[in-house]
Amino acid sequence: MEITMATAKKSTPAKSSTPAKTGAAKKPTSTTLKPITSAFNKTSLTAHLAQTTGVDVKEVKAVLAGLEATMLASLHKKGLGEFTLPGLIKVTAVPVPAKKKRTGINPFTKQEQVFAAKPATTKLRLRALKKVKDAAI
Repeated sequence: MEITMATAKKSTPAKSSTPAKTGAAKKPTSTTLKPITSAFNKTSLTAHLAQTTGVDVKEVKAVLAGLEATMLASLHKKGLGEFTLPGLIKVTAVPVPAKKKRTGINPFTKQEQVFAAKPATTKLRLRALKKVKDAAI
């Protein structure tokens, strides 16, 4: 989508009578993203998010801590059992039932063998949603 100078001049916002806030957060500059070539640790991620959003580092840390707490509470064994980060990922806790001790044939040696019992567990399934799939293509 191209914006010409004529349309850009027409869409200028009216000036408000209230003074601008000095600590107002600025929005990300554009929808086109630059590829990130190095992995983030927690400190570098918070610094990057603070820089791109224009929010203070302490506030970014607080939001990440709140997101972490929400995710853990949702996936708790007494919780909902799933958590969705809208547009990005969906995490689901899948209960796996216990398995009894059984005898069977080892597929490699073709000899009869006793397979050990396994306790009940919970596995996590992560599913990438549309925005992540589109970014990977």
